[in-house]
Amino acid sequence: MKISGGCHCGAIAYEAEIDPDSVAICHCTDCQTLSGSAFRVVVPAKREGFKLLAGEPKIYVKTGESGRKRVQSFCSNCGTPIYSADTENPQVFSIRVGTARQRAQLPPQIQFWCRSALEWTMHLEPVRQIARQDF
Repeated sequence: MKISGGCHCGAIAYEAEIDPDSVAICHCTDCQTLSGSAFRVVVPAKREGFKLLAGEPKIYVKTGESGRKRVQSFCSNCGTPIYSADTENPQVFSIRVGTARQRAQLPPQIQFWCRSALEWTMHLEPVRQIARQDF
């Protein structure tokens, strides 16, 4: 499936070829902190299927629990996280699903790092829903 997207301010744009069956939620504490949320939703794109169309993301390198270093890319203007990848010769880019125009067509198929999940994220059905925020 071909997707396209970018950051909130429009400075960064990309297109990618992805497998919608590989969309995942990550509950690791790094994803919680780096996203500013309870989890992050990602979809991998192979190197040959990922293309930056505009802008150059700012890079932050984080070291995971395993010691593996990963590039975290984001817009230096608006702060939108775009993707993560290995630091050396990346073969796969983990695109942040919220940046894709087709995000409504990309429901998660699996959840990782559930041992770090905030308990309430696994039970959101009973939480009151409001269609939009009017204040």
